[in-house]
Amino acid sequence: MDIRKIKKLIELLEDSSLTEIEIVEGEESVRLARGGMLQAAPMSAAPVVTAPAPVAAAPAAEQLEEEDQIPEGEAVLSPMVGTFYGASSPEAEAFVSLGQRVGVGDTLCIIEAMKMFNQIESDISGTVVAILAENGQPVEYDQPLFVIR
Repeated sequence: MDIRKIKKLIELLEDSSLTEIEIVEGEESVRLARGGMLQAAPMSAAPVVTAPAPVAAAPAAEQLEEEDQIPEGEAVLSPMVGTFYGASSPEAEAFVSLGQRVGVGDTLCIIEAMKMFNQIESDISGTVVAILAENGQPVEYDQPLFVIR
C-alpha cells in the first residue's frame, strides 16, 4: 500500500468521529486507531467491545507524564505510525545522539511502516536535547520523537 494512501487514511480518521479504521487491499492491510482515552459508545444491536479502552487509557496517562518532562525546544513529530529505529541496523551507530548538532535534511531515525523503512529527516537546525522514542518500540502519528533546540 502506498504511503500517500496511508496519509490520506490518517487524515480521514482525524477528520471523522471514527476511533479506528482498517483497510484491506489484496494481501496488504492497514489498521489505524486513535490514541488517547476512548469514550463509551452508546448501546446498539451490534456488540460493543470495551476491553481495549483501559489499554488505550494507560498510554495516554503515561504520555501526559512524559510531556511534562520534555525539555524546551522544537519537537520533531512522527509523520506516521510504525516502529522507531535510531540506527540503520542493530550493529550500526545511531543516526543522532544527545548533544549532537543537526542540520536541515539530516537523518534522525527510521520508522518502519508496513515493511517499508522511512527515513525521518530534520526540518530544523539545532542541537538534539532529547530523544523521546526507544529503539524498536512502536510510535504513533504525531508522537514527539526528538526535541531540537
